[in-house]
Amino acid sequence: MRIFRYLAKHKIALVLVFVLLIAQAACELSLPSLTSSVVDVGIQQRGIEKVVPQGMTAKTHDLLDMLLDQEDEELISQSYAKTDDGAYALTEWGREHEPEIEHALMLPLVMIHDPASITTAPVDLEEMLMRSEAGELSKTDITAYMQQVEANMDEGARSLLPQRALSSVASEYSLLGLDLDAIQMNYLLTCGAAMLALTLCGMAFAIGVGFVAARTGAFIGRDLRRALFARVVSFSEAEINRFSAASLITRGTNDIQQIQMVSIMLMRVILYAPILALGGIIMVISTNAELGWVVVCAIIVLLCVLFVLFRVTMPCFKRMQRLIDKVNLISREMLEGMMVVRAFDREDHEEERFEGASRDLRSTQLFTNRAMSFMMPTMMLVMNLTSIAIIWFGGQQVDMGMTQTGDLIAFITYSMVIIMGFLMIGMVAIMLPRASVASERVDEVIETQPSVVSRPDARALSKADPPKPLLAFENVSFRYGDESGCALEDVSFQIEEGMTFAIVGSTGSGKTTLVKLLLRFFDPSQGCILLDGHDMRDVSLEELRSQFGYVPQKAFLFSGTIDTNVAYADEGMPRAHVMHALDIAQATEFVSQMPKGVITPIAQGGSNVSGGQRQRLAIARAIARQRRVLLFDDSFSALDYATDAALRASLRSEFSHLTQIVVAQRISTVMEADRILVLEEGCVVGCGTHAHLMKSCPEYAEIALSQLSPEEAGIGGDVA
Repeated sequence: MRIFRYLAKHKIALVLVFVLLIAQAACELSLPSLTSSVVDVGIQQRGIEKVVPQGMTAKTHDLLDMLLDQEDEELISQSYAKTDDGAYALTEWGREHEPEIEHALMLPLVMIHDPASITTAPVDLEEMLMRSEAGELSKTDITAYMQQVEANMDEGARSLLPQRALSSVASEYSLLGLDLDAIQMNYLLTCGAAMLALTLCGMAFAIGVGFVAARTGAFIGRDLRRALFARVVSFSEAEINRFSAASLITRGTNDIQQIQMVSIMLMRVILYAPILALGGIIMVISTNAELGWVVVCAIIVLLCVLFVLFRVTMPCFKRMQRLIDKVNLISREMLEGMMVVRAFDREDHEEERFEGASRDLRSTQLFTNRAMSFMMPTMMLVMNLTSIAIIWFGGQQVDMGMTQTGDLIAFITYSMVIIMGFLMIGMVAIMLPRASVASERVDEVIETQPSVVSRPDARALSKADPPKPLLAFENVSFRYGDESGCALEDVSFQIEEGMTFAIVGSTGSGKTTLVKLLLRFFDPSQGCILLDGHDMRDVSLEELRSQFGYVPQKAFLFSGTIDTNVAYADEGMPRAHVMHALDIAQATEFVSQMPKGVITPIAQGGSNVSGGQRQRLAIARAIARQRRVLLFDDSFSALDYATDAALRASLRSEFSHLTQIVVAQRISTVMEADRILVLEEGCVVGCGTHAHLMKSCPEYAEIALSQLSPEEAGIGGDVA
């Protein structure tokens, strides 16, 4: 999955999270063991942990000497020393040999304090002791008696022997006058303090994991947005059209947000769940391996549920992302074309369109949510059935003395930990399919190579020797798709340095396409375009586009101020330079009337200024760049005739040394151009001055006479 590839780039963070998760799991897995100790030792055993008594009365010591064989008797003699009050206390040597002492004392202690629990025919040990001291009973006889008692014990009595031995130790402490309540409370407080400390440590580790995971997820989101934006910026118009603006926006926002969220969950949950489950399995085996089959069955059922849900929902998540794209597309169209919608009274139609897309998205989301909602009740059912099975079979073991109540509680807790681990994986599994689809969509954009790029061996732009035309089209043809017709076909012309070159033609004749080829937004399908005698494809895109000051057909302004928009090419542009560009573009008058002048805010897309003002500001932005070629793509259409004339006069006086390429619908705008190119259905039908074209090009003459009177067109009054 691609998401794991994103995470692999943050190895240090992953290692740190892994270490913190292990520490957190260790804290969490220690708590059930302590709970078991509280129940078994703190409550049932009154805080007494070991069968080895820390002290004993002289009477018990004498009885043990009698009941133990020769070897064990020597062990006890070395382990206990007589105190001043006549009792016996465990020595340092004895503390080092507690396992051997525990094995030796377990049965004799029960025989002394609770003989009825292990034999149906208990004897009077005091009488036996007197007979032993009188020589009537030998050590061999007593040893044989003890062996017979041990052999006659049933399985239940044998399994409960450790607990009864601990009760015997408690009885011994009572005989010594010790405060058993104080011993119990001290043990409970010690366990409680340990549990509190582990809980606080686990909380600290969890906070650390959350911090590192959130930081790493934010970095992943940042890197993906940066890579996606950089790729989109490098796209030509062909790639933008292929994905659509709405889809690219969705991929850069919703899809990356999904990836970022799931990346965090992967580090916090998916990594933690196996650690917790593995630790739980180890603790389950160490607590009660005989009930492990219950947990295994529960895990198999959970895995089957997850597998089925993944297979069912993955295709729906892919469809869901496409439907989100469609909803965004319709919303974008409605918002951008709101005036058109209202003008044609098509609100109901657009609402139905949006409702249809929204309904499809809702249906898909409902299906996936319903499928995923099946997961949680199923897992809870499995978890509860597992608890019932453990209590049922574990209760039988407690009844037979094969396990203690605290161990059963710990086993249930560890089993729930294991199941909760898989439950957490299931919860994240709800998001994984959608995040997987999102990562595929984001990577699709990032991995798409733009069709227009600078060649690795791109040369620096230099003047040709002998001098060549500034720009030249040589048999250029272009089509937008393999199956579409030619937008331009076999176009050839030249533009000399300092020339004012105009392009006219009817709507759809290919004027804007030609401009896009000049800026290399597309590459020609056939032929070549030369700049200073060099094929444009041999020049780097950065250097090529640095030759042009461009005003697009649809004037677009960025959010900011008038100043930042005019100085867009250079943030450090002097204010005087900005004002000069505004003056040439005939924008000084309306800018000066604004409350804040050049620092007046501009809304997104320039929506707070009129169309004509927007065009003049876009023209000022191109002028302020001071490039060799000023390229105007139908940039005077929103200007009145007086402003149009004043602007052209300013351009002639200020930039007579620059090359100007003007695409226009108005013949009055291009009449004074040095050369006019006439396009008709993608083909060149005329090229020359206005006067020449009026005589030699019927298509141009038809356009001119549709806008101007014969006198204005300069052909006299004899033309109808």
